[in-house]
Amino acid sequence: MEKLNTLIQDEAALNLLVQKARQTDAVALDTEFVWERTYYPQLGLIQIALSNEECYLIDPIAIKDLSSLGKLLSDRSVIKILHDAPQDLTILQRATGAVPQNIFDTRLAAGFSDFPATLSLANLIKELLDIDLAKNETRTNWVKRPLTDGQVDYAQDDVRYLRAIRVLLLTRIIGPKIKSWLQEELNLLNNPANYNSTNDDGRYRKIRGSSNLGRRGLAILKNLAIWRDGMAQKLDRPRGHIIKDTGLIEICKLQPEELESLASETSLSEKAVSRYGKNIIAIISATKEQDPSLYPLQKQPTRLNNNEKKTLENLNGLISLKCDLLGVAPSLIGNSSELKQLTKTLQINKPEDIQQLRQTSGWRKSFLVDFFRQNREQ
Repeated sequence: MEKLNTLIQDEAALNLLVQKARQTDAVALDTEFVWERTYYPQLGLIQIALSNEECYLIDPIAIKDLSSLGKLLSDRSVIKILHDAPQDLTILQRATGAVPQNIFDTRLAAGFSDFPATLSLANLIKELLDIDLAKNETRTNWVKRPLTDGQVDYAQDDVRYLRAIRVLLLTRIIGPKIKSWLQEELNLLNNPANYNSTNDDGRYRKIRGSSNLGRRGLAILKNLAIWRDGMAQKLDRPRGHIIKDTGLIEICKLQPEELESLASETSLSEKAVSRYGKNIIAIISATKEQDPSLYPLQKQPTRLNNNEKKTLENLNGLISLKCDLLGVAPSLIGNSSELKQLTKTLQINKPEDIQQLRQTSGWRKSFLVDFFRQNREQ
């Protein structure tokens, strides 16, 4: 097969690289992008390693059609190794149009290998290979050409060691049961729903200040957030370039019915009011005309009674003990809010609510089997 240059800059070379990659058992992947003044990340580089020595850089600035790379991405017979995979996979799916399949996420695998599930790639490589990665290109402009030698070296190193890291992580996992738990989590990355939309219906609740709004204010915030997201996508601008989060909260508290109020009583710029004001007033008016029973419910903090606090303490103790024994990161079982909700829901004993908790299905249910057994016996 024809020898390839390190930098792949045309479709013919990309086709050859993909052909070569699909003949291997596993490849390492990563992306470099710029994400400052656009809604969608601007893809600057795609790194792929077939071995420690065969590290290639695909130039998406020069190659407009990346569909052949999509054939590799969706090929179930080849393992694609990434670190902290979801964001890179979303970017690659959008660039290639292919749904990622057979993914191995080394950050996730670290959490089943007696490491924290939040370990950076640099720290993981240091722990397992005692190699220090250079960090001098972390803020580089990846869409600027030509690439410097430093950029090329940095980008290659991000994929150079991933194949070895995967092998070492798998050797650290205690037994086939834990490996099956890891595979269950990895299989979630095959779901096309992860990559079909950038919308998040619950995003509005993450906006700072949303918890202080009443139900109508929340409904207005939800509708404004959906409108802003669509506008940001259409213009390919960050959400905050349309209207900042603080501006949305101001609007939802004031709930103006006239452009004059919107202009004089909020921090929106004259340009924003001129460009988006009529839409904002229309959304507020339409929301006010909705049936109030359809407004989002305010989230109430989960408060535990003394008995539930004792149960949560036992749950955390069991998780800590078992995680130490099995080499599983406690954060993979659930965050503090989830465990609090699990404790509360079990005490209330509402089957429909229990089924919605991820701790009551799959490998997490197996992990917590002793806790559920103790709960039933009480």
